[in-house]
Amino acid sequence: MQTHARAKKSVRGGALPLLLLPGGGLHLIAIFLHWGLASGACPCQDPDLCAPISGARDFEVFVFDVGGKTWRYYDWSQITTVVIFGKYDPELLCYAHSKGSRIVLNGDISLKKITDPSVRAIWIRQKIDEAKEQYMDGINIDIEQRVKKRSAKYYALTALVKETTEAFHKEIPGSQVTFDVAWSPECIDHRCYNYSAIASSCDFLFVMSYDEQNQMWPYCVAAANAPYKQTIAGYDNYIRMGIKPKKLVMGVPWYGYDYTCLRLSEAHVCSLAKIPFPCPKAPALQVPYRTIMNRENSSLSGILWNEEYKSPYLEYQDSNGTFHQLWFDNPKSISLKAAYVKERGLRGIGMWNADCLDYSGGSVSQEQTEAMWEALRPK
Repeated sequence: MQTHARAKKSVRGGALPLLLLPGGGLHLIAIFLHWGLASGACPCQDPDLCAPISGARDFEVFVFDVGGKTWRYYDWSQITTVVIFGKYDPELLCYAHSKGSRIVLNGDISLKKITDPSVRAIWIRQKIDEAKEQYMDGINIDIEQRVKKRSAKYYALTALVKETTEAFHKEIPGSQVTFDVAWSPECIDHRCYNYSAIASSCDFLFVMSYDEQNQMWPYCVAAANAPYKQTIAGYDNYIRMGIKPKKLVMGVPWYGYDYTCLRLSEAHVCSLAKIPFPCPKAPALQVPYRTIMNRENSSLSGILWNEEYKSPYLEYQDSNGTFHQLWFDNPKSISLKAAYVKERGLRGIGMWNADCLDYSGGSVSQEQTEAMWEALRPK
């Protein structure tokens, strides 16, 4: 991602079980699908849970998991897909499948290599084999490398997405192939992809609507991670280029940026260190939502609201007497974006990443965590 960088008793044969997926009705799933490799035994107590999930939900909630066991406390009443960015956890696979949620791989590869069709074919084969061995339901392609329009890499990346989608859909029926894109199609960070063709080739795009200040500032001052108007303009641009709203899933940040202020004015302007224009790509410390909420009580300001950005922020002073300004998203700002998702008819919403919340179980943290999950539901 822009801020980032995913069983055992054999089930070959047997009858076709019926699985009831939330919001999707009954789906026939062939447990005896040809898996290609000699997969390990199903890790689930119920072998039916190793069958691939098929069918689409009316509304997608796309989740990134970065490892650990906090997945036990996610709001599974909403989740449709979990992308594994951490270590593969067969227990997570079984639990997600029991809730009718897909578990998918994360995929990345050097674009310099994939101009060779044989390299693309080998990579796709490896990813399909990995998915089959682990009884997973597809792949999320997260390639965030520079590409010039109409270059060899431009065409190779477009071909990679198309070939990956065709291969996964053929070998794992019902599987899902998605692709991560920047908050705007305007060559953000020099990523000038063929967005229309890529969107047509895969199941949908996950739009990373965060880190929007990278290489954007005319002045070195702290600002919102995902300003509302700028975020919405990105989606409008994708749609204007011919991409259907149902091919777009909005990504929101469950983290913020802690800026060290050179000066902090009474008008709440946090001036950053004088660095030649443009401002540095990573001028602040990235902090998860749980850390931000712990900072609130000791802050100088409490949570403030910027109406221009429609974003919350707070200010505090560290032990050295230095002022900081911390910009982030909370249920209020996320709900505004979720309302746009519903209004514009996007396919769904998701976040980077689900492990940013406080799942420790205290009454205050539980209330804050539930509010963040609830904000994903368009009102």
